[in-house]
Amino acid sequence: MAFSKLILPLAAVTLVAASLVHPAGAQESPPAWLTRLFQPPAASPVPAPTDATPQWSGQSGASGDPSMTADAIRAAAADFGNCLDALWPYAAQRGITRDDYLRFTAGLTPDLSIMDKLDAQPEFNKATWDYLDLLVSDDRIAQGKALLAQYAPTFAAVERAYGVDRYIIAAIWGVESDYGTKIGDRPVLRSTATLACVGRRRDFFRGEFLAALEILQRGDIPPDRLVGSWAGAFGPTQFMPSSFLRYAVDFDGNGHPDVVDSIPDMIASTANNLKTDGWIPGETWGYEVALPQRFNYLFADSSRQLSVRQWESLGIRRANGEPFPYPAERASLLLPAGARGPAFLMLQNFRVIMKYNPAEAYALATGTLADRLRGGGPLIHPWPRDERVLSLQERYELQELLAQRGFKIGEPDGFIGPQTRLAIRSFQVSVGEIPDGFASSEVLDRLRQR
Repeated sequence: MAFSKLILPLAAVTLVAASLVHPAGAQESPPAWLTRLFQPPAASPVPAPTDATPQWSGQSGASGDPSMTADAIRAAAADFGNCLDALWPYAAQRGITRDDYLRFTAGLTPDLSIMDKLDAQPEFNKATWDYLDLLVSDDRIAQGKALLAQYAPTFAAVERAYGVDRYIIAAIWGVESDYGTKIGDRPVLRSTATLACVGRRRDFFRGEFLAALEILQRGDIPPDRLVGSWAGAFGPTQFMPSSFLRYAVDFDGNGHPDVVDSIPDMIASTANNLKTDGWIPGETWGYEVALPQRFNYLFADSSRQLSVRQWESLGIRRANGEPFPYPAERASLLLPAGARGPAFLMLQNFRVIMKYNPAEAYALATGTLADRLRGGGPLIHPWPRDERVLSLQERYELQELLAQRGFKIGEPDGFIGPQTRLAIRSFQVSVGEIPDGFASSEVLDRLRQR
């Protein structure tokens, strides 16, 4: 895939370079863990798999996808070498030389432990409140505020260059990797090659594997530093290889964009990603709101975009009692825990965060952490913590039962998106329940009874 490498103009780099490389100047030095994390690495070959690599459980995936059965995984793993051979022509189309392809893939074996992760992502399998408890903790808030102060000149320069709120960037840093302390240690090339040849998302990960090869051939990140999560995301803000090629910038002016070992490049590249995806400067991500009695929950649909003024006319107010600053902003209503939990009006910037990671729980955690870093308080309305969260298999069953009753949900995949929520609301209307679209155990029980 073609890409354009976006680089900050040299004049801007010259103005801020000194403060970006050592953003604290003569102030307090970085914490020891940050110093270790961002030490310049020595070049080395692509790391080889070791005996310490986690093992696959040997179990079929929970999604029900045919390519995630244990037998299908074993068969695809046995064909791994042929799969890599078949990918070579696509690598050549991207300018990867035959020698480099053979060098980078020499000795590569599939990491089948990834198969246990593929159907168990926390954004989709934890209750929203448990997910936020983990990611918007007091410790993460304190660390984020310390880093915002430590790298204030860098954040200020990036805000001027890209118009993206520093608190959102810091929140992504915190949510994605706990500020760089949990970036993962799996070789990105091996992870993406595994997922390109095994499992249920091969088409997507073939592109990521080829992008990882491009990064290695360009020399932007040394092979031994191109390590990350099981899905191939790397660096403190967890760039996928294709996202790196699209959005990474050389903000420190050393000739290479590097989101792993350069804090300026990492912060600026994250901002460039959000800006390119449509971030609106000066606008927040959303508001916690209070709903009036006898509210029409059919309005809780991500496709229904109204102005904040129109939402106010329906009786919606900010949960903290403050006025909405910009009544003309367009927003949709989100009820992540149904009628019993908090409600949110989501603006354009929330949708931009979801382009970074397409999970509502992730975007909500990022926006909430950003507000806390800015000095805001915790959410006001409580979560329904007594609610049992459906397993992936139960969500898959819920979708199949809805489809059997004629509700349109698309292909059952176990993930509750806008189309499934609409189907749930339609079913709730048909049985006289509040149509909040929440995939609760009660809804599943009602579907099983009919």
